[in-house]
Amino acid sequence: MSHILTLVLPNGDTREVAEGTVPRAVVESIGPRLARDAVAVAVNGVVQDLMTPLRAGGDFVVLTKKDPRAIEVLRHSAAHILATAVRRLRPDAKIGFGPSIEDGFYYDFEVAQPFTPDDLAAFEAEMLKVVAEQYPFVREEVDRVEAERRFADDPLKLERIDDLGAHEVISTYTDGPFIDLCRGPHVPHTGWLLHFKLLSSAGAYWRGDEKRQMLQRIYGTAFWSGEELAAHLNTLEEAKRRDHRHLGQALDLFSVDQRVGPGLILWHPRGGVIRNEIETFERELILRHGYDLVYTPHVVSEKLFEISGHLENFKENMFGAMEVEGWAYRPKPMNCPGHICIYQAKQRSYRDLPIRYAEFGTVYRYERSGVLHGMLRVRGFTQDDAHVFCTPEQVPQEIGRLLDLVDEMLSAFGYPYSIELATRPENALGDEATWTKAETTLADVLTARGKSFTTDVGGGAFYGPKLDFKLIDSIGRKWQGPTVQLDFNLPERFDLEFVGDDNTRHRPVMLHRVLVGSMERFVGGLIEHYAGAFPVWLAPEQVRIIPVAGELNAAAAALAQRLTAAGVRTHVDERSATLNYKIRDGEMQKVPYMLVLGHREVEQGTVALRVRGTGKKQEIVPVDAFIARVTHEIATRALVPMPAAADA
Repeated sequence: MSHILTLVLPNGDTREVAEGTVPRAVVESIGPRLARDAVAVAVNGVVQDLMTPLRAGGDFVVLTKKDPRAIEVLRHSAAHILATAVRRLRPDAKIGFGPSIEDGFYYDFEVAQPFTPDDLAAFEAEMLKVVAEQYPFVREEVDRVEAERRFADDPLKLERIDDLGAHEVISTYTDGPFIDLCRGPHVPHTGWLLHFKLLSSAGAYWRGDEKRQMLQRIYGTAFWSGEELAAHLNTLEEAKRRDHRHLGQALDLFSVDQRVGPGLILWHPRGGVIRNEIETFERELILRHGYDLVYTPHVVSEKLFEISGHLENFKENMFGAMEVEGWAYRPKPMNCPGHICIYQAKQRSYRDLPIRYAEFGTVYRYERSGVLHGMLRVRGFTQDDAHVFCTPEQVPQEIGRLLDLVDEMLSAFGYPYSIELATRPENALGDEATWTKAETTLADVLTARGKSFTTDVGGGAFYGPKLDFKLIDSIGRKWQGPTVQLDFNLPERFDLEFVGDDNTRHRPVMLHRVLVGSMERFVGGLIEHYAGAFPVWLAPEQVRIIPVAGELNAAAAALAQRLTAAGVRTHVDERSATLNYKIRDGEMQKVPYMLVLGHREVEQGTVALRVRGTGKKQEIVPVDAFIARVTHEIATRALVPMPAAADA
């Protein structure tokens, strides 16, 4: 006898249905128009398609195209349609996984030869045929024996079946001739996919394991409308134009040399200028906010990471140990244990707290070669790491101070941001009650400050929950930025203490924070955010002087000396090339200001000023006025050039 389930609609109405009823029947009972527009449903927040039998009652929401969750269903279906097309044209292809991802989807295939751009074009054309045929996505639940029979020719799927628990529901989806092992959900039929594009293919290890075989991963994207698709493709083209790897080479900012090692950044002088300006600014900022600068070694005894729990929970991301006089040492993957040791160097009193240590410390983490990406994913990077040791009562105030610090830091670069509260992961240290207390504290401070946030369930560090600040760049992409982590666990593992006003020993709370995080990743993101056109205060070359004739080189050099003395990074282009060539080169190098110096300008004490981004526009300004202008912009860390009227 079937159980009766009670479904609660958004308006409060209810529906009584038998267990096993498919959602489509429920939706049709609500109304024919809704049934026509329905993509999927959410039952108690869990999305499932219209043909997956209902197993439980509760909140019942019908998802249409307007619901942001619906696009993931479309993209998952798009991955299956891609696989259908590939198997039609390449029957020998073994199928892996095909999930939806942010802004798109992918599917992994095992093939003898890598896919080519021509292959992708053929697959895309075949997908259009599959779409036109409007195959329904048909779900079946099967037992293990039947599943193994259906996928007997697909070893990747057989391996996945072996991983399934004895009582786990095994379901397959069929669209036309293609069958896949899949939980769903999917759109009603293939004809729902109207606006899509295959983007690229790349190698990917099976299940992310570099010891396993290399598969071919095809990436694509899909949207509900052609306008959305076109806008996304334009964004991707703009992202290519802004690629920090290309701009980093063109602007001579950094390089990676295989003789040094993959994922290890060589900062060139021009890139070094940018890094130094950021560090100088941040150093001034954190000193104003009550931090003390400390320094810790690059190589640390392994014993320290045993105590911290990193060796147990982070070992696969650490470089191997080296033995020195019978002791094992490792390059440090983070700075926090060293700061803890500084805290423990002497007895602490409640009067000393809060203590705020900060360090620009280089750390080393083992990243697989397949995920290394320019400056954004590296093996050695500098963290602007800081740790606050405080009493439990001081925690809300200190988190509030950190929020102020983040605001001040990010505003200097013109970054808006969003906040995620990352909660307890599966491999967490400590008890659940401690984690709940920490998560509640972070949420309460954000709420009290009027800060909106989303929750990243299970995304916390193994030792504590955290706030992740996602930087939003000039074309709308999100980058990992500052983090604030609340840690009750490392103080326990290291037995941290302070003497309270009651003359007894107490346990401090530890806050971890970074503002830029990885300096390498931050600068890589800035290159793309600004498209290489840095604000004046960050620009490696702030002013370029271009004399129109060789006899004016001395006057140009004298002007450069004045600017340099005023703290302006200045270069004189004394090459014998044409004026137009020099101007074009300055534009390509994205120099904020070019000063063209002719005989008249020298006589009158003026310069012909060309401002980056204003085309051929040129204005004659007094030298003193320009120096005042550019030094003011540098001092105030202005993000854009001042208007011409400000020169007066």
